[in-house]
Amino acid sequence: MSACKTLARAALLSLECGLRINQPKCSSSLRFASFLSESQSFSPVRVLSRSYCAVEGSVSAEVTDVRDVTVSAISSLEPLEDLSKDTVEELITNENDVARFMKMERRSKLCDGPQPSESRHWFPYFDQFKAGSTFLNSGEILEALDPYIMDVRKERFRLAVNNRSYSVCLVIEGLSDFGNVSAAFRSADALGFQSVHVVSCDSSKRYKDNRHVSMGAEKWLDIELWDSTKECFDALKLRGYRIATTHVRIDAISIYDMDWSHPTAIVLGNENRGISDEALELSDLHCSIPMKGLVDSFNVSVAAGILMHHAVCDRTSRLGCHGDLTTEERQILLAEFSLRHSKSSISIAHEYAKRKAANQFSKL
Repeated sequence: MSACKTLARAALLSLECGLRINQPKCSSSLRFASFLSESQSFSPVRVLSRSYCAVEGSVSAEVTDVRDVTVSAISSLEPLEDLSKDTVEELITNENDVARFMKMERRSKLCDGPQPSESRHWFPYFDQFKAGSTFLNSGEILEALDPYIMDVRKERFRLAVNNRSYSVCLVIEGLSDFGNVSAAFRSADALGFQSVHVVSCDSSKRYKDNRHVSMGAEKWLDIELWDSTKECFDALKLRGYRIATTHVRIDAISIYDMDWSHPTAIVLGNENRGISDEALELSDLHCSIPMKGLVDSFNVSVAAGILMHHAVCDRTSRLGCHGDLTTEERQILLAEFSLRHSKSSISIAHEYAKRKAANQFSKL
């Protein structure tokens, strides 16, 4: 019986490999090295990488020198967490749950000081990751994690980062249907919007797990929670955004007549009540999606998709592309994605920091 089970498992694995063998492969030469400094004082743990037929994003490595790194952290980069246990509702009603996704050091929510780069748009991260008493920069993070992430996954990160922008962000005010929130998250990630803000959702209602709707997009977004509309709008204005609320009224301008190359926060309101009076009063302009039928509104998640898609198209026609991060910002965000990639990433980075501190001490 045991032999039969073994043969059955082998047959299934062979079938899975056969199905995956025809998928496009990324060149093994695609590394993070282009983002790394040529003058690194020491090397990361030496490994011999092997490719396996596995779910995209997983990785396996043959360790030749583990030093102090634990076997579980070295052998593979496992999924970040068992996120199936988390509903989108739980994430966006608990600021600590959302904050745990963000790894690099971040600027203050209400910070209006100088930007950490030459860009004219808001960028939330410093080029620092705190590992115990040591700080690592993005280049060191990429060097530490490079051997443990598959090349195809790294290339996907790089393409996503190149098309990301903080110049336009999404604000969700008072939505109580977390299925709509999940769908908006998914559209934001797919269209290259990195920043999403959620204002005082109604957490008194219980909804089923909507991760099948968001497809895990919340893992890759920067989600900020706010207790009030005024608090959110004040912070966004300090960051240089104009506030555009979606509303059907006589003074609303068509989204097709707006210049989306300016930093803009798109605000969507409650499914039933729409945008709050407070949001309308505090916003800089009101905009609407022209309707050609007999109904006067879209589903809120559909409206979010239409708005963000048009913003991308308008920015591409005016600027040549939607993604507008500088080289420095792209490297920092790439390091952020690498740290979010798995729960083992953090322990690997911490072990790298220990070796860095030990090397510095030995030189004294």
